Amino acid sequence: MNFIAIIPARYASTRFPGKPLADVGGKPMVQRVYEQAQRAFAHVFVATDDERIAAAVKNFGGKVIMTSASHRSGTDRCAEAALKAETALGQKFDVVVNVQGDEPFIAPLQLEQLKGCFTDADVQLATLVKTFGKGEDVFSPNSPKVVVDASSHALYFSRSVVPYLRSAAQAQWPESFPFYKHVGLYAYRTDTLQRICRLPQSQLELAEELEQLRWIENGYRIKVAVTELETWAIDTPEDLEKLKEKFL
Repeated sequence: MNFIAIIPARYASTRFPGKPLADVGGKPMVQRVYEQAQRAFAHVFVATDDERIAAAVKNFGGKVIMTSASHRSGTDRCAEAALKAETALGQKFDVVVNVQGDEPFIAPLQLEQLKGCFTDADVQLATLVKTFGKGEDVFSPNSPKVVVDASSHALYFSRSVVPYLRSAAQAQWPESFPFYKHVGLYAYRTDTLQRICRLPQSQLELAEELEQLRWIENGYRIKVAVTELETWAIDTPEDLEKLKEKFL
């Protein structure tokens, strides 16, 4: 099976402008992500609309694809980049993996786990989840929760705590149920990626501001794999400083 990893990267960010170029142990963040992805994929590209990011990628010897500045999401940017990569390389890819550009310490094992979901020919889309750890805020709307069915497909994603535990006091919820948090990695069959990007935004997506609800609302199934490894997304400069202390 032929995989391609695409790292969407944009310069504009309300909380952390220029985040892909932030220094992480002497390297720009996007380079750290790229190097981790290379440990799991033969084909890795950064997709961006910013010349500064493109120049940084070329400077460390990475591959970059310039994309439109009008994309609403990383998924849309991946869809354009995947088509351009196929044209440039003269080959077709079976699966596109969207690697988040703000996780410089992403574990290659998690990427391999996501790839493994596609040994099942029926899988169209896949993502990772992890149980909330002790002390983590299950009530935070910034950590989307995932409800999973018996065949390991996502039933629903929500910024609210789901399911509602009727028989327990709210303070006891984190210890009373294995709530899953979403790990922001996606993989898509190439044809499925092109189709979902043509779908209009849905009511659930607009309500929760979670694009994967558009796919579920339109009948697509998302395979879920459970990882035991933690991930550390960087949303602010403060997040970056904390992670530097932890890893560097």
